[in-house]
Amino acid sequence: MSLSVIILAAGQGTRMKSTLPKVLHPISGRPMLHYAVDAAQALSDDVHIVLYHQHERIQKDLEAHFKNLRFTLQDHANYPGTGGAVMNVPVRHDKVLVLNGDMPLVTAEALEPLVSKEADIVMSVFDLPDPSGYGRVVIEKDEVVGIVEEKDCTPEQKEIKTVNAGVYCFKKAVLDRHLPNLSNDNAQKEYYLTDLIAMTRSEGGHIVPVWVEEAAFKGVNSRFDLANAERIMQDRIKERWMRAGVTMRLPETIYIDSRTVLEGDCVLENGVTIQGESKIISSHIKAHSVIEESIVENSSVGPLARIRPASRLVNTHIGNFVEVKKSTLNGVKAGHLSYLGDAEIDEGTNVGAGTITCNYDGKAKYKTKIGKNVFIGSDSQLVAPVTIEDDVIIAAGTTVTKDVEKGALAIARTPLKSVAGFFYKFFGAK
Repeated sequence: MSLSVIILAAGQGTRMKSTLPKVLHPISGRPMLHYAVDAAQALSDDVHIVLYHQHERIQKDLEAHFKNLRFTLQDHANYPGTGGAVMNVPVRHDKVLVLNGDMPLVTAEALEPLVSKEADIVMSVFDLPDPSGYGRVVIEKDEVVGIVEEKDCTPEQKEIKTVNAGVYCFKKAVLDRHLPNLSNDNAQKEYYLTDLIAMTRSEGGHIVPVWVEEAAFKGVNSRFDLANAERIMQDRIKERWMRAGVTMRLPETIYIDSRTVLEGDCVLENGVTIQGESKIISSHIKAHSVIEESIVENSSVGPLARIRPASRLVNTHIGNFVEVKKSTLNGVKAGHLSYLGDAEIDEGTNVGAGTITCNYDGKAKYKTKIGKNVFIGSDSQLVAPVTIEDDVIIAAGTTVTKDVEKGALAIARTPLKSVAGFFYKFFGAK
């Protein structure tokens, strides 16, 4: 499609009350600006990002995740406002879509009706049951004849329910002709993109409205807006996976990162959190478990388990109150109350309750390697670096401080001492 896209991401976002640029606040695991870029790149090979506030930080983030973006620094000191942001952006194509970087719910499909129509300006609108506080879009015979701010509305215009959704598709010739003539003669002393509507209308240009879904064009200006956008995004993500065959118990209690992939016959129970670029394959994640940046395949996890980043579980059972970090477990059972960090554990191995890998000495992390068919008794400590070969038994309560050879029993216990009658002596009773 012969289309250029300009994404406005220059604003300070003061209502977020944050040192993090507004457009980098995450929604379902990704900065909100990334979703607008996804939609833009699905439509165009000429995508421009207009920056100003913390521009270096935003540009660095985008360049780490996207290719073929072009950046323009707004001359905010001399040309503030949305109209000023679009000035001097070197677009290549004859049709230009302008959207906002704080619209994380917008999609290429939602934008398609705007870019497919032919007019001097195509503008997005939606109807609100209560449009109080919004400027009204006045439409006559399927053409926009003006935008009237609420304070300037006549009683009849106040009855209009149609408002501006904030996304426009311009003919490049319209921008070239009218942007140099924009004025900042207003209370805010800013250059407004909406002024192009009246300027184009005054010379007989055609301005066509396209009704869009409010949810897809919601802007995020506060933490409250952020939470609402997150809820809508989560509903979309979970609906997509459920339609693909994933079972979810009480899905409203589940969180799934937008980068997560679910394959095969998966079950997610209530309260599950899956973060980052995790991949869950034909597995059962039980209630209130957390999976972070890990792969879980043909396995069960939880309830109340935590799989931390860089872990891989295959044909494995992880029970309640078990934490796994940066470890590979293949065919392992760890039923409860264990910490397994920086470990490689092979098939047939059973990890008893209270077992921990002591992987950190205060300066560095060390690895624990455990072979096949190892039985680890409860309350054992494996002090890394250590290797436990195949077919080993670790007796309950053992602290393993050196490698254990194949087929051995490792046992380290203080002999039990029993003092007869001590109870009565201590408490003075018989």
